[in-house]
Amino acid sequence: MKADKVYLVGFMGAGKTTASRALGKRLDWKVEDIDARIESAERRDIPTIFRQDGEPYFRSRERQVLVGLLPERGVVVGSGGGTFSDPANRELMLNDGAVVWLDAPFATILARIPLDGRRPLAADRLEMEQLYNQRRAAYRQAHLRVDAGRGSVEELVDHIVDWLNT
Repeated sequence: MKADKVYLVGFMGAGKTTASRALGKRLDWKVEDIDARIESAERRDIPTIFRQDGEPYFRSRERQVLVGLLPERGVVVGSGGGTFSDPANRELMLNDGAVVWLDAPFATILARIPLDGRRPLAADRLEMEQLYNQRRAAYRQAHLRVDAGRGSVEELVDHIVDWLNT
């Protein structure tokens, strides 16, 4: 798939931030992270935003950042875990660039996510697993699925670059 923009989607802990940096470096493209842009604009971290203003406010900010990134080309965008779950966001992303789902097994996600409060939606592991299962239906609509549960970041990036060059 020829594209001048790649969106990485997947559940929290799937490796979107790490993979977006590695992919951006390999392609010599700019890298943007939706969550980092929100934190920068808000001058506070995501757990604080959730605690003070709630998830609906955070999701509205997420949409604003996504829309602001639409004109950018030659960019890898690391999305938040819930960004692609929203149907309007999903449509924007699918029509704007190549969408790659980093699919990691739930056990891998659990091993990667600390219980330190930095992930507001990870506080309750049962609810987190339900959310993981719900979001998979949205993630399946991505243009490409890659196994993010094993192998190195370099292998993951190789796979994405090979696919982009076909």
